[in-house]
Amino acid sequence: MYAVIVTGGKQYRVEKGDVIFVEKLNAEAESTYTFDNVLAVGEEGSVKFGTPVVEGAKVTGKVLKNGKGKKITVLTYRPKKDSKRKKGHRQPYTKIEITEING
Repeated sequence: MYAVIVTGGKQYRVEKGDVIFVEKLNAEAESTYTFDNVLAVGEEGSVKFGTPVVEGAKVTGKVLKNGKGKKITVLTYRPKKDSKRKKGHRQPYTKIEITEING
């Protein structure tokens, strides 16, 4: 069984046992988190789509950890003006293991 969920402005196709990295959630490590925005739930040969979400469908996951991604370098400059700026950024994320799909 699989489901398509929405979190952090992105859509993820998940199955039981999957480990996904999503945008940072307000959840502590080792706690459970429930996704209510489920767009589709499917099995072999049958898929149920929502309008826009499937009523009563929930995906539950265990929060493994909160962290930051790898550092990226952002370099902006203006040609011929001798103006440049170098910044770094690390995007926060939450690592979740999917434990249950209901729907």
